[in-house]
Amino acid sequence: MSKILATQLNGLYQKIIQNEEDSIEQTARLLAQAGIGEGNVFFACFDELQAVEFYALYSEEPFAKLSKWSPDVDIHEADRVLIFTKSAQNPEALQLAKKLYDEFIPFAVVASDAASDENELSNLAYTYISMQIRGGLIPHPTKLGERIVVPHLHAALFIYEAIKMVYDEMLEDEL
Repeated sequence: MSKILATQLNGLYQKIIQNEEDSIEQTARLLAQAGIGEGNVFFACFDELQAVEFYALYSEEPFAKLSKWSPDVDIHEADRVLIFTKSAQNPEALQLAKKLYDEFIPFAVVASDAASDENELSNLAYTYISMQIRGGLIPHPTKLGERIVVPHLHAALFIYEAIKMVYDEMLEDEL
C-alpha cells in the first residue's frame, strides 16, 4: 500500500505543478511585495491546514517576514495574505476574503476547488491555486467504491514549499 500511496502523491504533485505553476509564481510575487517592502505576510490557515502556518513560522527554514495571523490582527495595505482552506466554501475563509477585497488588500488563496465563475473565493482573490484534490487517493481496502487518504495537508505543504522557493529567490535578488 505504501508504494501506491507514494505513486498517488507523486501524481498529485505533478498535477499541481502542471496546472498551477504560473499561479504559484504569481502568488510568490504577490507575497514578495510585502516581503521586500514595508508590509508583513500573513498565512490565514483553516482547519488542519493550520499546520502550514505553524510549519512556516517554526521550521528550520521559516518563511521570511511572516507574522502570526489571527482574526484580531490588523492588516494594512502594505501587507499580503495567503489563505489556505480545504474548501472554497469555508465561511471563515470567505468572510476574510470579502474583508480583504473590500479593503483593497491583495491576497492569494490555496483551496481544493478549481477556479471557476461559481467559486466566489477564486473570483475575489488576486491569485488562486487549486490543490487539485477531488477525494481520497487510494481505494479503501475493504469498502468497495470508497477511497481513503484525502491529502489536503500534503498538497498544501507542497504548494507552500513551491511558493517559498520562488519567494526566497525574489527576496534574495533584492538584497
